[in-house]
Order: sequence, then C-alpha cells, then structure tokens
Amino acid sequence: MQFIISFLVVMLFLMLGEWVSSLTHTYIPSVFMTAVLFVLGYWTFLPKDVVATASFGTNFSTICVGLLLVHLGTLMSLKKLLEQWRAVCIALLGVCGTLILTLTIGTLIFDWHTVVAAIPPLTGGLVSALLMTDGLKAQGIQTLVALPVSMFIFHSLFGYPLISWLLKKEGGRLVNEYQKQPVKQTVPTGLDNDSNENNLFKKMPAKYQTSAFILVKVALIAALSSGLSIALKTYLHIDLNSNVICLIFGVLAHQVGFLESDVLTKAGVYNWLMYGLLAYIFAQLSLTTPHQMGTIIVQIIVLIMLGLLGMFIASSLLAKPFKMTWQMAYACSLTSLCGFPADYVITSEVSHEVANNKEEEAYLMENMMPKMLVGGFATVSVASIIIASVFLKLL
Repeated sequence: MQFIISFLVVMLFLMLGEWVSSLTHTYIPSVFMTAVLFVLGYWTFLPKDVVATASFGTNFSTICVGLLLVHLGTLMSLKKLLEQWRAVCIALLGVCGTLILTLTIGTLIFDWHTVVAAIPPLTGGLVSALLMTDGLKAQGIQTLVALPVSMFIFHSLFGYPLISWLLKKEGGRLVNEYQKQPVKQTVPTGLDNDSNENNLFKKMPAKYQTSAFILVKVALIAALSSGLSIALKTYLHIDLNSNVICLIFGVLAHQVGFLESDVLTKAGVYNWLMYGLLAYIFAQLSLTTPHQMGTIIVQIIVLIMLGLLGMFIASSLLAKPFKMTWQMAYACSLTSLCGFPADYVITSEVSHEVANNKEEEAYLMENMMPKMLVGGFATVSVASIIIASVFLKLL
C-alpha cells in the first residue's frame, strides 16, 4: 500500500506541474511548479523517502540518465552538435560573469566562507553542492553546512521561469523567421527519420524489432559510453564525463544507422524514464528544512541576484560576437542553474507552446535544443565540478 501511494503522490505532483505549465502557457514551467510542490510537501506531510519508495531511487536514475542522453543524441545530427561551440563559450563565459560579480560585490556584503561555499552550487548541479557540503564539514564550519544544497535547490526555482521566458522570446523570433522563409525549411520530426537508408536493421523482420530489442541497443551504447569514461580516467587520467560521451555516442549511433530517430519514444518508454529522472532530481529537495532556510535565505537570494546579473552582463556583451540574440545567449548561460533534464523539458515545453504546427515546433527544437543541452553539459557537468574542486581549497 505504501509503495503505490508514494507512486501516486509523485505522479500527481508531476501531473499538476504539467497542467500549470499548460494553463500559464509555459510562463510557469512544469519543473518549477513540481519543485515547489515537493518543497512544500517535504516541509509538511511528505516522508523524505517518498521518491525512493515510489521506485525512483539512485540506481534507476543512473540508468535513466544514460538511456535518455543516448536518446537525445538520436534527435541531433553530428554537424549540429559540432556547431554548438558558440553555446559552450557563451555558457562558460556567463559562469565567469557570475564568478566575477559574486567574488567582488558578494564578498563586500558577506564573509569569505559564505561566498565561497555558495558559488559552486550556484554555477552548477548537485555534485558540486555535495562536494562543498563535505568540505564545510571537514573544515568544521557547521553554520554553513546547509548553504550549498539550499543554494542548489533555490537557484533552480529562480532559473526555471527565467529560462522559460527567455526561450519564449527566442521561440517567437524563430517562428517569425520560419514563416518569412520563401521555401520552408524541412526539419525531420519524431520518427520521420526511421526510414533513412543508413538503418543497419532495415532488413530485419519487423516482428524481431521489439521494444526490448530497441532498449538493448540503447543500453549497449550507454554501457560503452560509461566504460569509455572509466577507461579514460583510469588509464589516461582524462576525466571526461560519461554523460557527454552518451550524447556523442547517441549522435554517432544514429548517424551510422544503429539507432533510430527518437528511439526511446519508439520503444514506448521515453516518458516513463523522464518522469523517473525528474522525480529523483526533486527528491533532493528533501535535504533542507524551513529552519535551515530561515538562517541563510538572505545570503541565498542576494548571491543568486548577483549571479544572475553577472550572467546577464556577460551574455549581453558576448551575444552579438557569437551570433546569438541576447535572449538565447542568456538562456545558454542559465543552463548552469538547471542542467539536464530540466533544460530539455523547458525547451520542449516552450517549443510546443510557441509553435503553431509540427513544422514550426521542429524548427524551434532544431535551433534551440542543441544549444541548451550543450550549454548545460559545459556548465553543470564540467565547469561546476572544476569550480567546486578549486573552491574547496579556498575554504
């Protein structure tokens, strides 16, 4: 009974988030609304292990990440992925803007340890937050132990609506651009690519191309990606995040015809895996309490505002040289506040809401999604870990 009730609550919160997003035309993204519901739930009636009890634990989330990133690779071309160097530069330089403003103005307002403990989770994900928490414990700075995880939680709440608004502005511009094209650009959508001539399994009888067969192929690519990441770190001392390799290998596997386009949707498990991963991310909201938040809320809000301002200044100055609108450039930088899968979910929701038809939606996804995903990997998966490692030595 407890397991099914926990599952019911988790799915109810995800459903309400989607409904609110639809009712507000994505001005309130589903991930933001669901995060708020989980925070309020954990602070009132929800048990801390509700997500794990609903079967969305650590092992399941690890599987979800690998499979979903391989899947996303099947939605991109290698050319599009390689073209995103501008998004990587913008995202990383946006983080630099945050570092400059928080380390200068921030240290004039708060003490050094507070600023140093808050910056890594402000510019990245949960891993950097946990690294800083462990560092504070090791240094015996107990008064700030709750700060890194609290910063990780609340910067997302600020970032989700802002990213959604920026992408809506960019999406509106892209729709106008698409409509003005004398000959409409044809952008493959969904499973339209499945009939391509590169499909290595086109001669296999359809009765053998089951969902299990598709999942075996996706899991194989994810396993190879993880194995390569471990091998590079063990033998060559190159720490290349397995998530990045999963995305690249997904693109390559699709290019050579090993994987179909939109592969997990064809297998019928895409939504299930995405919901499971989102639930696990929201489970981290259980790590703080209202009492902890009451003691550090001022520091969190002020440093987030400084961080957002630093990103905005850097993105605005660099947008034109990197051939982006300031909205798209700022959104790329802000991926450091959410990362995968939130960047994917928000971009998908906005593309669906702003577009008038499937062709326009595909055009928006083609132009915005690669930038957001690559920007998120550059900040959350790479830069934030490096920043946390450096800042640990500054405590």
